[in-house]
Amino acid sequence: MKLKIASAIAIASVSLSGCATVLNGVNQPVEFESEPAGATIETLAGQTCTTPCSFEMRRGDDNMVTFTADGYESVTIYMQSRTGGSVAGNLLAGGLIGGVVDASNGASNNLYPDPVYIRMAPTGSGEPALLLDKDGEVISTVSEYNAEVAEDVREGLVGQGLYASVDDVPPAD
Repeated sequence: MKLKIASAIAIASVSLSGCATVLNGVNQPVEFESEPAGATIETLAGQTCTTPCSFEMRRGDDNMVTFTADGYESVTIYMQSRTGGSVAGNLLAGGLIGGVVDASNGASNNLYPDPVYIRMAPTGSGEPALLLDKDGEVISTVSEYNAEVAEDVREGLVGQGLYASVDDVPPAD
């Protein structure tokens, strides 16, 4: 009898918790790199560091990060929280309740870009800041990337209570 109760409790605890919450947690380590190295970055939450560096950031929260360095144009990039692949696994293994848990705490999401790797433009050069992949290869300009995700990120920042309306969110580069 005790074995049946223990088994029922174990099954209930697994089905009531989200798979992504258990496997990934609600935070994600995000790396920040820049060319040139030594840029100062600042997030909306006021976290600062000098590149290369990293922070634990909430998976479910959109963000904006500003890079500054002497002799270079400052650049701001949107960080987008995107639904990850754990959602499908959650429906199979964790069921509806697990999916709701993960969706509500953001554990099923991932932050993009990661790493946040920026090639900054020298002041007055007229060159665009570039978003790079982990190997230093160009993905796009920061402006092109920001334009692709702007609407979603700006709505996310309002939904997080950081701004009263989308019009109040400062534009990124």
